[in-house]
Amino acid sequence: MRSQFLTNILLMLMWVFLTGSYEVSSFSFGFFIGFLIMWIIGSQKGGNKYVKILPRVISFLFYFLYAVIVANLQVAYEVMTPNLNVKPGIIKIPLDVETNVEISLLANLITLTPGTLSIDVSDDKKVLYVHTMYVDDKDKFIHDIKRGFERRILLITR
Repeated sequence: MRSQFLTNILLMLMWVFLTGSYEVSSFSFGFFIGFLIMWIIGSQKGGNKYVKILPRVISFLFYFLYAVIVANLQVAYEVMTPNLNVKPGIIKIPLDVETNVEISLLANLITLTPGTLSIDVSDDKKVLYVHTMYVDDKDKFIHDIKRGFERRILLITR
């Protein structure tokens, strides 16, 4: 997959040199054109992993950015209003991710989201303990983590 990414970079650089424009938009468009070329070639060969994963990674980054912005607004609102509406608690989340990389990525993403903190992973790596500021509905919180971060991590890593 690394060679496919480098091929995409090479195609992008070829586009930039051929057009003679060294602006960010030219680099971005060249990367997109290179990706499109690789997608067309890959679909004729039966597909390749890079073409499938890159859109998932971009989608994942936008989802994480959205989650961070929403959590920041929620925590900022909580800090600026005189009444405390927090209902803190520790929630036990069963894990579908299995490898150390997947578990670490999930735990770090949860910790980077304001209002939540990964505390511990069970010895058998089947449960993640998370502290959250808002425990209105435990099942909804677990569902949001599993359908949000965990599902997207699995789409990228497997």
